[in-house]
Amino acid sequence: MKITIIGGGNMGGAIARGLAQGSIFKAGDITVVDVHEAPLAALQAFNPDIQTSLKDYDSVADAAIILLAVKPWLIRDTLLNIKSRLDYSKQIVVSIASGITIDTINEVLLRSNDDTRLPVLFRLIPNTAIAIKQSVTLISSHNASPEQERLLVSIFDEVGSAIVLDESKLAAGTALTSCGIAYLFRYVRAATLAGVELGFYPREAQHLVVKTMLGAALLLDETKANPETEIDKVTTPGGITIKGLNELETNGFSNAIIKAIKASK
Repeated sequence: MKITIIGGGNMGGAIARGLAQGSIFKAGDITVVDVHEAPLAALQAFNPDIQTSLKDYDSVADAAIILLAVKPWLIRDTLLNIKSRLDYSKQIVVSIASGITIDTINEVLLRSNDDTRLPVLFRLIPNTAIAIKQSVTLISSHNASPEQERLLVSIFDEVGSAIVLDESKLAAGTALTSCGIAYLFRYVRAATLAGVELGFYPREAQHLVVKTMLGAALLLDETKANPETEIDKVTTPGGITIKGLNELETNGFSNAIIKAIKASK
């Protein structure tokens, strides 16, 4: 099975790297198309078996899956560029463009009002951890069979965890996962700065913070415990943890996180 990824930037390149490390696609069956040479050269350096193409969309015709990883304002022009190469009877079109609805994509791809061959469309929201096979990927579909949905889930389960959602929930899900990863990075940065002030070198502090965050995430993932239950386990009456927690809340920590996520929707 072949896949063509249009757009080799941060997210498109991350997806190509992640898929090349899975078992569903061979690296040689992945083609990345871009209008700039630099991202294609970076992919070739990562794995020379990944196919790259500069401003050439011919690979679309032979691909089972066409994944659009261009900026949202480029989606319409990109769809018009590839429209004539698509075979709706056997191809799947996937978009990762935030805010571009399935209806908008369908409107561009519909060849005529009496065309009964409707494209199989998916909207996909991964995050950049896909490059190391740890993305949370949100999936919504249109005109897809259960088998096609299962195929997309299996592909993106290999590079993390894939979840099928109604399209109406994608914006909220994006705030939690795709935007959320940036908020976690900001916490790492802030905690690292605190560690430096306390006497650690930056790399030492970051290592301690990242490993602690990783352990906390795995603990919740495996036990399914309520976070407050785990907080109670390390919060001794009169101890140092409760002092820090109270300082966080005094400075609006929880409120800031809630507001940030709601603002990202």
